[in-house]
Amino acid sequence: MSRIGYKVIEIPAGVEVTEKDNSITVKGPKGELTREFSPKIKLTVEGNEAKFTRESDNDKALHGTMRSNLNNMIIGVTEGYEKKLELRGVGYRAAVKNNVLTLSVGYSHPVVMDTPEGITLVSPSNTEITVSGISKQKVGQFAAEIRDVRSPEPYKGKGIRYVGEYVRRKEGKTGK
Repeated sequence: MSRIGYKVIEIPAGVEVTEKDNSITVKGPKGELTREFSPKIKLTVEGNEAKFTRESDNDKALHGTMRSNLNNMIIGVTEGYEKKLELRGVGYRAAVKNNVLTLSVGYSHPVVMDTPEGITLVSPSNTEITVSGISKQKVGQFAAEIRDVRSPEPYKGKGIRYVGEYVRRKEGKTGK
């Protein structure tokens, strides 16, 4: 049985949490996030602590999910999130210019991707990409979309992967 929903969330100084009509808004030094929440779970903010309570035991999963979502919003507006990707392969390159990502990853044409609102892209070298922003969901989604352009293949390991991601390698065909 999960008890995540009952954990108290500490609200740091400089962060403001407000609730109105089943939506919660979190304002902080890096920006503002708003999210719709279920009316079955109630939020109470007292001082610098936020707590969620549920009406029935049928909403256990929703209880823990809402608590985690609010905690992620608070972390996002204070620290932010980032995902790092690396390109492996001969001639694989990435370039960011005016919030447009251009990938050369072995296709006959470069792949051009527009950056969504609220996301910042940085390419420290031509084989590294850093996706950052205040929304954990948006950062993870856009990083996954970049990775899907050319996901790592198991024979040579070429492709776009997260930094630190392990790609299981397969043995190629054996000659006779």
